[in-house]
Amino acid sequence: MTRTLYELAGADANRRFSPFCWRIRLALEHKDLPFEGRPWRFTETGALAFSGSRTVPVLVDGERTIADSGRIAAYLEEAYPDRPSLFGGPGGQALTRFVEAWTDGVLHPALVPLLLADIHDHLRPEDQDYFRQSREARFGKPLEAVCPDREAQLATFRRTLSPLRHTLKSQPFLGGEAPLYADYAVAGAFLWARTVSGTVLLEADDPVAAWRDRILARLGADSRALTDAA
Repeated sequence: MTRTLYELAGADANRRFSPFCWRIRLALEHKDLPFEGRPWRFTETGALAFSGSRTVPVLVDGERTIADSGRIAAYLEEAYPDRPSLFGGPGGQALTRFVEAWTDGVLHPALVPLLLADIHDHLRPEDQDYFRQSREARFGKPLEAVCPDREAQLATFRRTLSPLRHTLKSQPFLGGEAPLYADYAVAGAFLWARTVSGTVLLEADDPVAAWRDRILARLGADSRALTDAA
């Protein structure tokens, strides 16, 4: 069966930087399901018309097309029950919704100001125009003014990690002894940053840094090549 994952990319097709797409890339690797990652850019909306979605990730799995990272993860769990579980059962799946909500509503907003200018610089000119206009409308200010004090914003981001840090002091992964989709929901944010920015987000002795390194060590060869290319 042919699987295709449409992923957000920069001017360089190997710069895959959507945190939501990384969640699904990690989920597919967790399930040991072969797939082809296909780059997609902000202004290529027509390329997704078949899916009914205007954003990625979009997964084409044989005759099935699924959009939205949460829906894709749930689909993979249901469609491939014989493969390693992404959630460890219904309770884990329910709890993962909280992790996703925390990541999307707290972690990402703390990280976005640190990355906006870097993302812009890695896009094609036509995508830069779209990105600048849409993000400046969202923030109500020029991109360059969204993060006037990077050190202060970095300190804010690190404080945001407190519940994650506390958890990872006593266990190697959010899933316990091995990662689950909750880990991938959070790890997507760090892979997002890694692929667009050289900012050092974590201090070397931070338990979150050790966890991030454990996630990176588990990447498949294709995913590792993407992070190395960035």
